[in-house]
Amino acid sequence: MRITLDPKDLPEKWYNVAPDLGFTPPTLMSSSGYPLGRHDLEPVAPSGVIKHELEEKEREPRIPEKIRRLYSEWRPTSLFRAQQLEEHLETPARLYYKYEGGSSSGSHEANTAIAQAYYASRDDVKLMVTATGNGEWGASLAFACNYFGIKCKVYMVSSSYQEKVLGRFLMEVLGAEVVSSPSDSTRTGKKALLQDPQTPGSLSLALSEAYEEAASNDDAKFSWGTIMNHVVLHQTIIGLEARLQMRKARAKPDIIIAAVGGGTAFGGLVFPFYRERKRGMRMIAVETAAVPSLTKGRYAYDYGDAEGFSPLFKMYTLGHSFVPPGIKAGGMRYHGISPLVSAMYREKRIEAKSYSEHQALEAAITFAQTEGFVPSPESAYAVKAAIDEALACKARKERKNILFLINAHSNLEIDLFKRFLEGTVEEHPFQESQVQTALEKLPQVAI
Repeated sequence: MRITLDPKDLPEKWYNVAPDLGFTPPTLMSSSGYPLGRHDLEPVAPSGVIKHELEEKEREPRIPEKIRRLYSEWRPTSLFRAQQLEEHLETPARLYYKYEGGSSSGSHEANTAIAQAYYASRDDVKLMVTATGNGEWGASLAFACNYFGIKCKVYMVSSSYQEKVLGRFLMEVLGAEVVSSPSDSTRTGKKALLQDPQTPGSLSLALSEAYEEAASNDDAKFSWGTIMNHVVLHQTIIGLEARLQMRKARAKPDIIIAAVGGGTAFGGLVFPFYRERKRGMRMIAVETAAVPSLTKGRYAYDYGDAEGFSPLFKMYTLGHSFVPPGIKAGGMRYHGISPLVSAMYREKRIEAKSYSEHQALEAAITFAQTEGFVPSPESAYAVKAAIDEALACKARKERKNILFLINAHSNLEIDLFKRFLEGTVEEHPFQESQVQTALEKLPQVAI
């Protein structure tokens, strides 16, 4: 069953959860250890993005009409009831999923890419620089920059650059300059290559390279694809639509589930339900057991990038110097979780679960064989949690409404699933000793 919205129902405002949290999240800090201000972000971010990042009181900032018009090319996205999966599981639970794979880039990340490119164009920015794992974020920013005549440069994690060539090719077709990270074109990259010429790279390292370039170029701005408050804000278009669609289906969600890499897709789906959540509603963030920032990380101030160029975030982190293992869900290979999502977990407003990559991929195949398409490796973690919750409802004979997010399709990753079926995908255990080493290098922040 497909639940759609009329284009006229496209939300006119984003949703800022901060005023409704019931507690004050920890202050964002500059890299030098002082409360973050506009002047700290002005060298690397457009003015409209800075306003969204630092906003604490405005609950519903208006979406500019230009952004709404571009959103309307693929939004509102559909909500589906997974009835074939329900029948396969023989569960009384009702499973609903919000599908974000219909944009030109095939990912939810277009929601913030369009917004960031729009605000950059208002400041006459000539180049946007960013970092990506599998390439979905880089492709999203590349296609968004094309709308506004802005050049795009993407530092792509080395392991993904070599293995995820379809993502790289897509970015290049869309006009982006794609550089393998670590590279020999930045001080950060040269340092990393000197330390380990065979390093697979990491998203935090690629972010450092992009941040370094943007800060040294007056015509360029840096673009975040995850973790930041403004990114979560732009992603709330997902949950705002889903809330209307669940009402249309006459089904209030009892359980809401999304995967977390940096946490912005999770926040995008969950936050709009938070203000009017009913008693007993559960919100579950699902992470990979190989990079379990929420369930095994430390709640502390840390940098968003490997070299410490970014602001300091109070978040659950495995340490900015940690190099995650080479799991195939590249969007999950990040050391920290959104400060807003982290604060909610700290305050016990949300739950967290973790699964191995094999568990997630197996669930994705079950979903594909019942519902007809293959979710992204990142979304597979949410699918696994949704299936487990549906089976728990079966055991308890409970008829609950479960809402989960599929934030991208798997068109660029289908070879991964083929190799998984052939038994050639390696499992990656949690590297506890490396995490402990990284956590010893956390910055010391006096507040």
